[in-house]
Amino acid sequence: MELFADRAEAGELLAERLLDVHDPVILALPRGGVEVAVPIARRLDAVVEVLVTRKIGYPPAPELGVGAIAEGGEPVFDMALLHRLGLTPESVAEVVRRERHELARRVRVYRGDRPLPPLEGREVIVVDDGLATGNTARAAVRAVRRAGPAKVTLAVPVGARGTVRSLQKEADEVVVLKTPLDFRAVGQWYAYFDQLADDDVLRLLGRR
Repeated sequence: MELFADRAEAGELLAERLLDVHDPVILALPRGGVEVAVPIARRLDAVVEVLVTRKIGYPPAPELGVGAIAEGGEPVFDMALLHRLGLTPESVAEVVRRERHELARRVRVYRGDRPLPPLEGREVIVVDDGLATGNTARAAVRAVRRAGPAKVTLAVPVGARGTVRSLQKEADEVVVLKTPLDFRAVGQWYAYFDQLADDDVLRLLGRR
């Protein structure tokens, strides 16, 4: 399966599948989702803003995500994984507290004191650079739904098939360009997949 050159190319290709969305608000999950979202917003002549999410990590190995949280929403857990690890949501409460604090810090970095755009009654497109476990996307979609949008579309260039199927139960529509059988990680489907910093996000949004 052909690779995306980079996130910007993936966003341009994804925009072709979103041309029938009317006057949307585009919410990008930082950091990689912002680079995908900018060409979509340009093509649709739409507002793009950051929706901050944070992974909730397994305490002995924080890189293993057991859930996620998005601004304006509640923690979302992978309950099957928690059970396999012998954990409950209560046993990771301290991790959640720390991630809420970091989430609030990043909101200030990306938006300052500005709130999210009004979402009630709007069509909202949530954008990320790919779906692996889907925890952050699930947290984001549920947080957006609390604001009363008319429709929530989740748009990603690539995703694991099982994750895409599970998120079709969360979003009104999931738009994805590739669902490879041998999916192992999001980055394997990009020829260039660099790690972005906060300054990169602000530059992409025209705030640097």
